[in-house]
Amino acid sequence: MEYAKVLSQELNIKEEYAKNVIELLDEGNTIPFIARYRKEMHGSLDDQLIRTFSERLEYYRNLDSRREEIRELIKAQDKLSEEVSKALDNAVMLSELEDIYRPFRPKRKTRASVAKEKGLEPLALAILKQDKNFSPTKESENYIDTEKGVENSDEAIAGAMDIIAEMVSDNAEIRKSVRTTANKSGVIEVKAADSEQDSVYTQYYDFSQGVAKIPNHRILAINRGEKEKVLKVSISNNDETSLNAIYKQTVHGTNPSSDIVKAACDDAYTRLIYPSIEREIRSDLTDRANESAIKVFADNLKQLLMQPPVKGKVVIGLDPGYRTGCKTAVVDATGKILDTTVLYPTHSKEQIERSKQKLLSLIEKYNADIISIGNGTASKETELFAADVIEKSSRKVYYMVVSEAGASVYSASKLAAQELPDLDLTLRSAASIARRLQDPLAELVKIEPKAIGVGQYQHDMPQKRLSEALDGVVEDCVNAVGVDLNTASQALLSRVSGLSSTVSANIVKYREENGAFTSRTELKKVPKLGPKAFEQSAGFLRVSGGKNPLDNTGIHPESYKAAAALLEVLGYTDTEIKQAKFTDINDRLKKQNTTLLAEKLSVGVPTLLDIAKELAKPGRDPRDELPKPLLRADVLDINDLKEGMTLKGTVRNVIDFGAFVDIGVHQDGLVHISEMCDRFIRHPNEVVKVGDIVDVKIIGIDTKKNRISLSMKL
Repeated sequence: MEYAKVLSQELNIKEEYAKNVIELLDEGNTIPFIARYRKEMHGSLDDQLIRTFSERLEYYRNLDSRREEIRELIKAQDKLSEEVSKALDNAVMLSELEDIYRPFRPKRKTRASVAKEKGLEPLALAILKQDKNFSPTKESENYIDTEKGVENSDEAIAGAMDIIAEMVSDNAEIRKSVRTTANKSGVIEVKAADSEQDSVYTQYYDFSQGVAKIPNHRILAINRGEKEKVLKVSISNNDETSLNAIYKQTVHGTNPSSDIVKAACDDAYTRLIYPSIEREIRSDLTDRANESAIKVFADNLKQLLMQPPVKGKVVIGLDPGYRTGCKTAVVDATGKILDTTVLYPTHSKEQIERSKQKLLSLIEKYNADIISIGNGTASKETELFAADVIEKSSRKVYYMVVSEAGASVYSASKLAAQELPDLDLTLRSAASIARRLQDPLAELVKIEPKAIGVGQYQHDMPQKRLSEALDGVVEDCVNAVGVDLNTASQALLSRVSGLSSTVSANIVKYREENGAFTSRTELKKVPKLGPKAFEQSAGFLRVSGGKNPLDNTGIHPESYKAAAALLEVLGYTDTEIKQAKFTDINDRLKKQNTTLLAEKLSVGVPTLLDIAKELAKPGRDPRDELPKPLLRADVLDINDLKEGMTLKGTVRNVIDFGAFVDIGVHQDGLVHISEMCDRFIRHPNEVVKVGDIVDVKIIGIDTKKNRISLSMKL
């Protein structure tokens, strides 16, 4: 297969760029490095498209590998005809390859194989010719053999029919035809295993929808209901259309033989072909739904990781709990633990009052700015408690509810024990909740991505594929932001392009033994960090206050010479260069012919523009350009809400049918996809992302079920 040609057409990119990306990937370059520092070679494709390109390239290479494997298996049977070989060459999907291989695949014991053992294959082939002068009944008498288990003529014909049915079932064109019909006009039918049983799947107790139209989230819901033995699922098909297509290819004329062949076709369709195709379609629908859910999960994770950090603030982290109390940690602006304690906002009046005084004293003692509250058990009570304390505080303090997903996983991890060895396990989660507000990315990379919980049905997903997709998101986010070489944890460093876990540990060890890095080139002294790892990682690592101001930018060391030459061409003085103040660089660049200037500096235009962008804002954090998180000072109860009220909220989760929005009530409200905007949208992520601040109107309140319906149509 010509991978570059196929992928350029599939992903709508130039074939030349596709060839270059394949070459770059095969050389062992990471996707963030290719996306950021090899733009000239691929036309500035983004990291997501390159990641998709990499996945599709792997798929096609696996397809070719399977193609040749099947070719050799058929060849070994001495059955590789020119027709079969050509069919293998033309197959563009794995299912097509498997259909071609089906007649040659070694089979377990089947009705057809038993019939062949009885010597009935010649009779089957004779009947299949459908000669009008041929008498199946008369010929079948020649195959009666009691020793082989053929007692009479009827049994001989029945065995021959089994052989014909399997031959029809193994026909790749027939299977393709049935599959196409079922995909186009098939209907998924769902029934209750027990209609009297109450469950969350009641809407699917008598449900049907076309295979071609059923949404992905319904497929996943139905699959889960079936797995829990609450639902029974089947796919009905236009049997008449499928059978007529089979007859057209197999049945010829009208005679005793063609009647037998037609009956064998009916048997093949009912017993062999359709059950297999139904399983395939269910599998394909599940794969499609899984990929869609993984994409939504990945999009949500990216938005969560890229939330703007709350910099320069002292934060008190509260990990709510009923019986064991609310674990509390105070961290300074750098994330260092200043104090820890346990508060009891849900216990006796005396304990609640003492806890309020304790929290007030912590706020005053450490000049705390924000309280970060985990959204788990007892979150609502803790939120009310915090709001009451804030009201009594002489300082201007705000609070924010953050997701505590994965905090307990982190607390019990080896990494947490290394980072916070002197802190009790139960208090580590409070520290993590505080740090999540200060720098979501730096804190959340310490947790397995799928434990962060910003999707649906994550436990039903193929875990390997989910992990690969989410790890890719984390990698892209970390490298898009950049990492401070002198403060980053091993967990954060290990997500940098080109750095393994071992090398990351060596960087931290080197830093502890030799002090802060003063330049990027010092990285070359780190054990096991070779030239390739340096090339892949250096541009994403920042050294602030070092020897070279370019080390605190996203400019790659390979472009330092070009950056210095650019500053000289643009007329910057030595004094200005030492001060590293180039805020007007883009204005100066506009006066130049960028194409000619790029040639003069021996770089591409995209690299030239990237250099100028980085020089304009050294140490730039792309997250700073996003809307700041919504901080609150008071709290609402669901009983305070009224239909028609307009509130400001934070999008917490985006799913296939809508988005959950935090409006300052313990229970997030749901904005259904139909209430997001007036135009038609295919998915909510066309309108909102996790972390977005949105204005919403309350359109429904169900206090019994604790449900709030919202609309963004104001």
